[in-house]
Amino acid sequence: MSDESGSKRPENGDDLDRLVADVDATLGRTVRTVEFGRRGFTIAVFVFVLLVGFVLPWVDGHPGWRALLGEAGAIPQLFAATSSGFGVLASAIALATRRWWLTWVCAVGGWFAFVDGILAVWSQQSSGVSGVAGAGPGIGLVIAAVAMAVLAFQWMKLAWSRH
Repeated sequence: MSDESGSKRPENGDDLDRLVADVDATLGRTVRTVEFGRRGFTIAVFVFVLLVGFVLPWVDGHPGWRALLGEAGAIPQLFAATSSGFGVLASAIALATRRWWLTWVCAVGGWFAFVDGILAVWSQQSSGVSGVAGAGPGIGLVIAAVAMAVLAFQWMKLAWSRH
């Protein structure tokens, strides 16, 4: 009888070790991932709105995707690059992988892109010659800037929800 109980003890110890390892692995995954809930749907919708903004006119009738290629000036091109990088690409990766650290990348990058968007709108309302107004921002540029503001806000709320 002592052989039987002695042989079961190491098995129970191994089972307990495996259970502890499983709990630690699950806890580690939980800490590194994030649940989006309704906010994930909102983010996905505004990523789509941002993509629509890229198709509409930004500067002098040029759509946002052409601004990304450099056909609309340096400041709109910078906004097109940051908004497509953080607003579309990073958001898609964060939504797909559910990594918590990516929520911070999207939040901080989203606010940076939003500031670029405000500068891009402003650059189209002013001119290098004093007293002469610029051509004005296109509807796509305004939609993209608003979409980036909403995305940055949603990502920031999501990033801070873990604390």
